[in-house]
Amino acid sequence: MDTLASPAALLTPDEPPAVTVVNPQGAAPVVLLCEHAARRVPARLGTLGVPPADMERHIAWDIGAEAVTRALARRLDAPAVIAGYSRLVVDLNRPLDSATLMPAVSDGTPILANQTLTDADRQARLDALFHPYHAAVATCVDAKRAAGQVPAIISVHSFTPVMNGFQRPWHLGVLWDQDGRLPLPLLELLRALPGVVVGDNVPYSGRDGHGYTLKTHSTRPGLPGVLIEVRQDLVGDAVGVEHWSALLAQALGQLIGRPDIHHVLAGA
Repeated sequence: MDTLASPAALLTPDEPPAVTVVNPQGAAPVVLLCEHAARRVPARLGTLGVPPADMERHIAWDIGAEAVTRALARRLDAPAVIAGYSRLVVDLNRPLDSATLMPAVSDGTPILANQTLTDADRQARLDALFHPYHAAVATCVDAKRAAGQVPAIISVHSFTPVMNGFQRPWHLGVLWDQDGRLPLPLLELLRALPGVVVGDNVPYSGRDGHGYTLKTHSTRPGLPGVLIEVRQDLVGDAVGVEHWSALLAQALGQLIGRPDIHHVLAGA
């Protein structure tokens, strides 16, 4: 059963929660994250001044990422922390001082409601959505640590197949910063799959600020972690989700529990 966080002030009582924890009692030494799961906007913010067609695009959410995350939670028997609202309201995977935390423009589309934000507006979004999400992640990690586990933090995202006219050739991307305990053997396993093209820190890099959540909950406390990107056209339906989540779960399953991965990094 899913456990739901309580609504914060920005959200009306009948709206979905800021964050959902799927399979909270999952036994695996893993915490799955999906920061860009939804394209929902709190009713009090209207449409953000964004046309409905643009809210269907990758600028509003990571298409297919929630379904892949839920499938991995089931296959790995791991908890998953899933965001309830669009990254255009507040991007949970950005630091508080980032210009794209509440973007004024995203991939050429003006986000009108974000262009006139007051400090109070920004704080309301942080209090309602950003802080509850990160608190839920911390709670899951703390529960694993209290149970004697050193959890791997796995953040699941998806990427658009075409960006700025470039057809991206990768099926998957493995993003990481300095700690290669989990990313490097995962890359090796995924690249051994026939016909699968896997990028190492592409189409984005874990070293350029895109992995704020991973840095906060994995890198700083010295826990193993990785950010996985799946190309959106591959997971646009249930068949694709099952196929790619099965491939990922098979690879991750060979690594989860290895003592050379599941330890606290010295000096963290």
